[in-house]
Amino acid sequence: MRGSDERMGALFSYVDLEARVRPDHPLRTIRLLVNEALAALEGEFGSLYSGMGRPSIAPEKLLRAMLLQAFFSIRSERQLMERLEFDLLFRWFVGLGIDDAVWDHSTFSKNRDRLLEGDIAAKFLSAVLSQPRVKRLLSSEHFSVDGTLIEAWASIKSVRPKDGPEEPPSSGGGRNRDADFHGQKRSNATHASSTDPEARIYTKGPGKEAKLCFMGHGLMENRHGLLVDACLTAADGHGERVAALHMIEPHADRPRPITLGADKGYDAADFVNELRSMQVTPHVAQNLNRRRSGIDGRTTHHAGYGVSMRIRKRIEEAFGWIKTIAGQRKTKFRGIDRVGWSFTFAAAAYNLVRLPKLLAGSA
Repeated sequence: MRGSDERMGALFSYVDLEARVRPDHPLRTIRLLVNEALAALEGEFGSLYSGMGRPSIAPEKLLRAMLLQAFFSIRSERQLMERLEFDLLFRWFVGLGIDDAVWDHSTFSKNRDRLLEGDIAAKFLSAVLSQPRVKRLLSSEHFSVDGTLIEAWASIKSVRPKDGPEEPPSSGGGRNRDADFHGQKRSNATHASSTDPEARIYTKGPGKEAKLCFMGHGLMENRHGLLVDACLTAADGHGERVAALHMIEPHADRPRPITLGADKGYDAADFVNELRSMQVTPHVAQNLNRRRSGIDGRTTHHAGYGVSMRIRKRIEEAFGWIKTIAGQRKTKFRGIDRVGWSFTFAAAAYNLVRLPKLLAGSA
């Protein structure tokens, strides 16, 4: 019999959100991992809030909502609040009831900024990886490192001389005036962006256009390709090697030597020697372009060197997800601290996306 198309209103609702999410949904495993990590950070949350005043949005709900924003490529807080309004899966994951009111997007942003002030992103990443069932998946001896450019939330037209008057517009007006930069010499020593002064002018290679960027760095364990550390620095030629030493140092104090894979950009004598002094074997790709490599036959003749050269490329999968799915190709924040917080949190979200299958495979 043909069903009716009439809409019937209901006075009461008996929807159980827990029953609406299928038992094998990947977000179930992710939510368990997230809740355990958030429980470990309860003391950190308490230090960020005052004991007086009106209650704010719970930091646990804020972080769960921000994870959904990364998982589902939601561009803005306004769109995130709209999804929370009608999407039962989103309400279940965040911890909102069916009748709970959704926050205003501006209120959500102001409460989120309190978390940006603390080092919560790095601690959340560590709390996820320190759980016993996750820790068993990680390699403690073989790592890979790399860096990627994060475009700043600023236009190249915002670049002004640090000393002296602003450059007059060449033609036109308004917010997006015409400008001709040909023939002008601009460098980070003499110029800075008026929109985000901490962003740096950076060129990825010869013949490439200059952009205002930051540089994100990731340290990957080689067994399953999970990011065990992430940070962000100013975009410059030495940032990758300095960040790599900083991230590998906590893992270097082990009875057995560890290995660190990297691309040709890390093939510098001082970087290689510093790794060896830390008892870290440098599995760095040789750069033989009209220069002498810091890596010689003592390293390349080992079979493990070839394995590291193959596995180290998997870190590009993490960067690809962070920049494409989590929306970090062009950041929405300004300032190196806020951009770095967002990049590190996206690295934690990448690990959470991969963990359900990895945990199921190891069971």
